Amino acid sequence: MTNSAARNIHQGRNIKRFREMLGIKQDALAHELGEEWSQKKISLLEQKESIEENILKQVAEILHIPVEAIQNFDEEQAVNIISNTFSSHDTSTLNAVNPHCTFNPIDKIVQLYDEKIELYERILKEKDEMMARLEKLINNK
Repeated sequence: MTNSAARNIHQGRNIKRFREMLGIKQDALAHELGEEWSQKKISLLEQKESIEENILKQVAEILHIPVEAIQNFDEEQAVNIISNTFSSHDTSTLNAVNPHCTFNPIDKIVQLYDEKIELYERILKEKDEMMARLEKLINNK
């Protein structure tokens, strides 16, 4: 079996994983992709093993991740790398990892929370703007 045959990347599942890690709901992703998208369509997209390049680029941009992350993330391989790193008796690998954190993990959590709030606020603002445009259209008729 070749290496590419052994690596069976499921791009839809990867989109779902990254979306969930970022705390973004299917509805919010659908909204960001445009009016032809719905929560149901996102659900169907996440079930597809292979996704069109242009859609991958749009989703990656919305999630603020590289397209390659969606195309290449292999959970089994990641688990193997982590498992091999921490079960290794070779201390040279462990010594290569800086045991002193250069950032405060709590600060990172707060930063991610703030970014999530900003995203939700932006989505709500866009919804309000859309509602205002719709009301304007209705009133002009």
